[in-house]
Amino acid sequence: MSQHVSTTETRPSALRVLLDNRPSYLSFGMAWLLGHGAYALSHGDDPVLRLPAAVPSVLLIAGLAIAMVVTSIVTMRAQRGVTGKDAVVGNLLAVSWLIGFGALLFVITALSSALAQDDLKMLLWPTGSGLIVGLLYLAGGAAYRDVLQYALGAWLALTSSAALFLDGASPYWVLAIAGGGSYLVAAALEPRRRAVAA
Repeated sequence: MSQHVSTTETRPSALRVLLDNRPSYLSFGMAWLLGHGAYALSHGDDPVLRLPAAVPSVLLIAGLAIAMVVTSIVTMRAQRGVTGKDAVVGNLLAVSWLIGFGALLFVITALSSALAQDDLKMLLWPTGSGLIVGLLYLAGGAAYRDVLQYALGAWLALTSSAALFLDGASPYWVLAIAGGGSYLVAAALEPRRRAVAA
């Protein structure tokens, strides 16, 4: 009986083996680099690059929307034929994204209203989103024993939160370079992660 338990515990998660996070990491990385980078370049009284106010927002929102679609497609393909515990975990994690961002919407709306500072939203949305995404990656990494995803989540959660201590364009530079760059590093390491998982 102990031998059976040992085999079950060491058997890799089906989704851990099947799921290729490279498209997701690359699309999110480009969204962070372009979107937050545009904010950084055009932020402040003396910006490096003068852009219409809507351009950074459009770049970030469009990039994130594309990344979420890519991630959904990759995840759904990997989940085909997956049953049991892996299927339940995958569905719960998918719903967690909606819950996390719904909660963030409530927090930012309440804080901005209580402090009567609408400009606060411009800082809290990108940093708060990084925190939520980081925490969700921590959960996914723990559920699937994916150390790479867990490390990426820890990095995003910590750097996004620490960016709040900075002012001017600095928070956006942190999100663009430290955040977007970490996605690209994770994409480069993903093939090795999958080989080990298999």
